[in-house]
Amino acid sequence: MTETMQVRVGAVEHLGRVLAFDLEPVEGVLPQWQAGAHVDLLLGDGLIRQYSLCGDPANRSCYRLAVLLDEASRGGSRAVHETVRPGALLQIGAPRNLFPLKATDDYSVLIGGGIGVTPLIAMAHELWDRGATFALHYVARDPVFAEVLRNTPFAQNVTVYDRGVAGSVRFDPAPVLRGQDAGGTHVYTCGPIALMDAVAEAAVAAGFEEGRIHREAFSALPIAGGSGFEVVAARCGVRVQVSPEESITAALARAGVKVQVSCEQGICGTCVVDLIEGEADHRDEYLTEDERGEQIALCCSRARSSLLVVDL
Repeated sequence: MTETMQVRVGAVEHLGRVLAFDLEPVEGVLPQWQAGAHVDLLLGDGLIRQYSLCGDPANRSCYRLAVLLDEASRGGSRAVHETVRPGALLQIGAPRNLFPLKATDDYSVLIGGGIGVTPLIAMAHELWDRGATFALHYVARDPVFAEVLRNTPFAQNVTVYDRGVAGSVRFDPAPVLRGQDAGGTHVYTCGPIALMDAVAEAAVAAGFEEGRIHREAFSALPIAGGSGFEVVAARCGVRVQVSPEESITAALARAGVKVQVSCEQGICGTCVVDLIEGEADHRDEYLTEDERGEQIALCCSRARSSLLVVDL
């Protein structure tokens, strides 16, 4: 968890089941950020959730977030909708970016599904400010950001697919990507797993190399499955067997080793510890590739080796 800062809620806007709001500095200025970044939002009682910044990175006066009220909410989105009001004070972490735009003049295709369009809106702003060429495809059953996008300077670059309207044109990534120069285009996608998988498959079929296909998930891969393995908490001197159907944190808890967790989906970093020995099967959406060589998110990751030794 990064160092936190206090911010004040500015403008608040209800977009259907999405609450969009600005966060303004209480003092000083907000840290700079680039499209694709997210912030940790601290919601009290140890509840931490991550939300993508969806405004214009060139606007240093505020951060803009948009949070969907999830019917299956485990507390995060419900807490946001119940507590965020103009003037309210909140604690956030500094922006962290695991889904950055490439520093290139290549053409960019942005494909967002539902609330997953939020980081892509920021990307569109940044690409427009760069003078870069791009297209944004927004797919949703209730495209609440359609009006917002119509009022941007890059509105002509946006195509909205309203899946809630009978007979509307359905989004198909294959023809969108088939006509692109696979060696001179980057594809960025965020949203439901099925959409991102379809985009990745269409990109590969169109000749795109893996390094030109970028995606961001809002949850980790499933924690269950595969083989069991052992975990040693080095400082505690505890050795425990992790079954194929349980998390490392649950196995350690059985042995009396409590690990602090928050999101339990591999996206907040609360449970990250140093990996001393063994090969991890990383299933989080938090650690960078470099960090994965030395750390592990215990709430969701598993093991490729028979033993993991962690710094606990």
